[in-house]
Amino acid sequence: MLSKKTQYAFQALMYLSEHSNEGPVLIAEISKKKKIPLKFLENILLELRKAGILESKKGKGGGYFFAKDPDAVTLATVMRLIDGPISLLPCVSLYFYEKCWNCDEKHCGLHEVLIQVRDANLRLLEKKTIADLRKK
Repeated sequence: MLSKKTQYAFQALMYLSEHSNEGPVLIAEISKKKKIPLKFLENILLELRKAGILESKKGKGGGYFFAKDPDAVTLATVMRLIDGPISLLPCVSLYFYEKCWNCDEKHCGLHEVLIQVRDANLRLLEKKTIADLRKK
């Protein structure tokens, strides 16, 4: 399940993508239009800026805007940035692998099934981008 933080990140990125031709967007506007608590949104946008997905401009005409083309930002990238692992168990994670404390991976049916689930999810999440989330 997506965390509330990741849901808010996607909502903010969709809004910025839909308004990308209008210049920087004020954080207060995103907060109001998407009903995201301002302080929570500030932290999310800061993380996205630090990761190089967004840029910000201060002063008059300032706000947030994409540093990268929304077509180049995959859903998997955002999910990993905000929440960490995408996989359901640490023993099947590609980037955040940890051995399960009570399991022998070589003989675990759950491990094998969840690898398939991870791979199916990643095929889609690494192909779809923020631009794909825009309202048609």
